[in-house]
Amino acid sequence: MRKILFAASESVPFIKTGGLADVVGSLPKYFDKKKYDVRVMLPKYMCMKQEWKDKMEYKTHFYLDLSWRKQYVGILETKLDGITFYFIDNEYYFAGPTPYGNIYEDVEKFAFFSRAVLSALPLIDFRPDIIHCHDWQTGLIPVYLDNFRFGGEFYQGIKTVMTIHNLKFQGIWDKKTIQDITGLPDYYFTSDKLEAYKDANYLKGGIVYADRVTTVSNSYAEEIKTEFYGERLDGLMNARANCLSGIVNGIDYDVYNPKTDKMITKKYSVDTFRRDKKKNKLALQEELGLEVNDKKMMIGIVSRLTDQKGFDLIAYIMDELCQDDIQLVVLGTGEERYENMFRHFAWKYEGKVSANIYYSEEMSHKVYASCDAFLMPSLFEPCGLSQLMSLRYGTVPIVRETGGLRDTVEPYNEFEKTGTGFSFKNYNAHEMLGIIRYAEKVYYEKKRDWNKIAEHGMKKDFSWKNSAKQYEALYEEM
Repeated sequence: MRKILFAASESVPFIKTGGLADVVGSLPKYFDKKKYDVRVMLPKYMCMKQEWKDKMEYKTHFYLDLSWRKQYVGILETKLDGITFYFIDNEYYFAGPTPYGNIYEDVEKFAFFSRAVLSALPLIDFRPDIIHCHDWQTGLIPVYLDNFRFGGEFYQGIKTVMTIHNLKFQGIWDKKTIQDITGLPDYYFTSDKLEAYKDANYLKGGIVYADRVTTVSNSYAEEIKTEFYGERLDGLMNARANCLSGIVNGIDYDVYNPKTDKMITKKYSVDTFRRDKKKNKLALQEELGLEVNDKKMMIGIVSRLTDQKGFDLIAYIMDELCQDDIQLVVLGTGEERYENMFRHFAWKYEGKVSANIYYSEEMSHKVYASCDAFLMPSLFEPCGLSQLMSLRYGTVPIVRETGGLRDTVEPYNEFEKTGTGFSFKNYNAHEMLGIIRYAEKVYYEKKRDWNKIAEHGMKKDFSWKNSAKQYEALYEEM
């Protein structure tokens, strides 16, 4: 029986700010229980819902020496879907209304967390074969582990995997402060280890010291070796290329299932979507005050409204797009200029554009189930989950060929009648508009082809089962 510990800063259903939480909360359930004992360790944030805190049981506590101060470490435990979750408790670090705050507080908080994860292991009677670290918040775990190995037999032979969910976020702060916070010797603060461009970099430390490095799609694993996507770590990514691989994220097929989804108006399956999917569209048009017409092509967007997601392209062609025979439904929050841009167009093209500047799980399901197409023109996209959800609901994705979008959406080929969506290559507003208009043409003039594209998408398997098999193979190699 192999023992695996996931260490991360967030996980559904306890706390979520992004896709990382979906991975950490869903993936462990899909490992072969006979061969793998996978457990998860998280911070116990004050801002978690009370219902989850009430389910946690106190295990033990100890005090951690952080160079010049002692800190309390409580360990709590809960079981969910057969997986054991541990929570590191410390109110000094994990208070506050959100999991993340100012970076200068976060670097200290997650140095504490990384150290506490390793120090807790002997006390919970769980010695993992592999610690699977996620993103910069756990980047110091492989570094501390290297440091701990000199101090005791318990830590000898534990391997680490570092998974990068988004290379843009690295946990960078000045070297002197980090040396002080971490209590690590000077030896670790050189340019071949934790130091990068005169600062200390948590993610870099994790990448240097981990036994294997993974990211969340094959294309992204290749892209981050280049200067444009490499976020100033492309040299390191090339140096570690022999240990770097990409495994595409999945989605929870129990949660995202048009056959059983309680949040949508009319349930449907791959056999009935031609007839029943449009009932969701009519209900959503009614709810959002759009023109009620099931023949009208409806395009959906569910996203953080930021530059990374390609909203500057959309802003550029929005007036032109709104001349077309389409409806646009937007759900999400983010940068003020994009929130206001969509509000403006919803006012200007009333009955055609609906701007829902908030986030709701229920509304997102309605958008996936109701729309005909789903637009995702990202500048870069390590994996992306929205396109997987739209495929699952028979909503045809229109994406830019980057990272996980390129790996999961197969462009429509009108001659071979293959494909699961539409894609464009260059980060260019009119190239995007051209492909949206091509999709409109297929929707209005070749309805049978359109339905085939949707059907192909619905038949694809992007469940976690797939990803779990690839992670199992990786663990075996190690």
